Amino acid sequence: MAAALTAISYSSPTLKSPLHVGDRKTALFATGRRFRYFPKASASIEIPRRWYNLVHDLQIKPPPPLNPVTFQPVTPGDLSPLFPDELIAQEASNERFIEIPEQVLEVYGLWRPTPLIRAKRLEKLLDTPARIYYKYEGVSPAGSHKPNTAVPQAWYNAKQGVKNVVTETGAGQWGCSLAFASSLFGLNCEVWQVRASYDQKPYRKLMMQTWGAKLHPSPSTITEAGRKVLEKDPDTPGSLGIAISEAVEVAAKNPDTKYCLGSVLNHVLLHQTVIGEECIKQMEAIGEKPDVIIGCTGGGSNFGGLVFPFLREKLDGRINPAIRAIEPTACPSLTKGIYAYDYGDSAGMTPLMKMHTLGHDFVPDPIHAGGLRYHGMAPLISHIYELGFLEAISIPQSECFEGAIKFSRTEGLIPAPEPAHAIAATIREALRCRETGESKVILMAMCGHGHFDLPAYDKYLQGRMVDLSLPDERIKESLSTIPQP
Repeated sequence: MAAALTAISYSSPTLKSPLHVGDRKTALFATGRRFRYFPKASASIEIPRRWYNLVHDLQIKPPPPLNPVTFQPVTPGDLSPLFPDELIAQEASNERFIEIPEQVLEVYGLWRPTPLIRAKRLEKLLDTPARIYYKYEGVSPAGSHKPNTAVPQAWYNAKQGVKNVVTETGAGQWGCSLAFASSLFGLNCEVWQVRASYDQKPYRKLMMQTWGAKLHPSPSTITEAGRKVLEKDPDTPGSLGIAISEAVEVAAKNPDTKYCLGSVLNHVLLHQTVIGEECIKQMEAIGEKPDVIIGCTGGGSNFGGLVFPFLREKLDGRINPAIRAIEPTACPSLTKGIYAYDYGDSAGMTPLMKMHTLGHDFVPDPIHAGGLRYHGMAPLISHIYELGFLEAISIPQSECFEGAIKFSRTEGLIPAPEPAHAIAATIREALRCRETGESKVILMAMCGHGHFDLPAYDKYLQGRMVDLSLPDERIKESLSTIPQP
């Protein structure tokens, strides 16, 4: 069998030619990076040199963000206290492709390209004719897809002479990624982590501190936004919306400080398209086209990063996959929220964005998928959902962990709670294929590992995990505070 296998060799931008090896199933580069073999494939997959901007290819453009005071479309001047100039330009860009700076490509080369892996053992367990592939982003230094945007955000800030960056984080993947990127470009990094995740994931805190970041649980007593929340509810588990308010407040009050966001905004999803651009080439190299693409959604960066380049191919008529977003039943912004202008944070300091929202005051229950506990969905993903380009479902966390256990015991990788949602949906689709006999190609976004989420696995394995859903009365209450521009 080994003789029939040829390598997809992964090369960094600095390598003039790919390295070729013998007939082992896995091998190591001189850089120490692992790559996989696929049957009948002989292409060298390089790191993409351009980010893809979906906005260019949409006939109906997404509604603009609004100034929270004037309710008029935001201007670059409105955003300049928070972001460096080049990120502001990317946020509003209509260009189809944007070149990735060489300095960013050099850092990407530490872990990219990331592997596309066929889950043959999971297929066998499920006894399905479907072929399941997953694009694995857990090989990055921070263990997830988040460095794909943390690195360029840190670089653009450093290029403009910024000294300090602030941000929020839920599960801690984004905070770790920005701490890592800031350490490379000489930036001071300060992070507000949602209280529930701060308590659940202490080793994420240590990772951020190891990379030099200063960390606070959110809500905190440091900011006015945090103090107001604590006055109302001293025992609040916090939310991403509250943590965003705290970080934005600090950035707005300090001229030497800028704000970085790990999801939601257009420029963040733009940077993540390296995932999908790589994956298209990898699937072409093995002669496959996806029939179904599945990813978890919280703010939307991992989902958009994989899906947007494939959606371009679908709009151009080259493929026709079903595209499916998976969210938790405890925070179902696409499936139960409304499409309206709302604040991106709890205090109402950010621009108003047209998105699917549960209301900016909404505080999700403390589920273990901390990265999915956000009240809104990325405006661009909300827009294409409204246009009918994707479907969405919500899944309870116990089913997600059941799927994650099956995945771990067959594929060997322990997934984070966030992509466990995609795994659960993939298993559902694979079992449907078993019933119908269809041999669909299922492509799944596996956005990070769960090495720091083992307490959640312990709770599931001990039978102590509780499924949380969102009553309609609570949704109605949280939606009552949405502004009316």
